[in-house]
Formats: sequence, C-alpha cells, structure tokens
Amino acid sequence: MTAEHPPGIDELLEEVRARFDRVEAGAAHDEARAGDALLVDIRYAALRERDGLIPGALVVERNELEWRLVPRGSHRVPEATGHDLRVVIVCNEGYASSLAAESLHRLGLHRATDLIGGFQAWRAAGLPVTT
Repeated sequence: MTAEHPPGIDELLEEVRARFDRVEAGAAHDEARAGDALLVDIRYAALRERDGLIPGALVVERNELEWRLVPRGSHRVPEATGHDLRVVIVCNEGYASSLAAESLHRLGLHRATDLIGGFQAWRAAGLPVTT
C-alpha cells in the first residue's frame, strides 16, 4: 500500500488485526470476571439504549477513548492505571473496536485488543447484559 494506492477498509482492518490477538466473547467474559481485563464499551448511546450494557464494562465514547485510557493523560479515568493494562474494546459488531485497539497500541497500551463480533457476539453467546 502506498499513498498512490491506499488500502481499503478491509485491507486496513486485516493489517491492524494482525498486530494483536483478538478475543472471543467467552474469553473476554472470563478475563473480566477474573479481574484480568477491563472491558471498554465504545458504542454510541443509541446502541447502548437499544441493546443494553455489559455489566461492569466501562463506557467511554469512541471520540474520548484515547484521552480516557492513556495513563499519563490529564483526562484519564481512574481505571487507566498503566500501559500494561489489559483492555478489551467492545463496539457493536467488532469493526470500530479493531481500529480503536490499534490506536491504543500506538499510545503504548500494548495489551489492548478487541472483542471479535463486538457486543452482538457477546449477546449471542448468552453472556450477561443489562438494560
């Protein structure tokens, strides 16, 4: 890929996803329950209102994600304790979350990943959801 031939979104997603191990819903649930991962829901409000929430997940709108999770940031959330934090990003279907996880990697959160299939996969797996 070059400036003359930039990648399409499918190629970009493939490239980005090759940089980290994505997780399935069951594994993400187990990691979060064990306290080994922070689930971060980046879906916009209308989707959260329509479909519900993952209990215990931190809700951070996508446009604020980097500011809230970078440990040295002035607007970070208390959960942003260090660059070794295991973060599992959850979007609606697992596309935007891949790009968000890549952005966190670029900022030093080297254990960031995303949920394959997003919230819809979580719900389809029968995992807990609150309305």
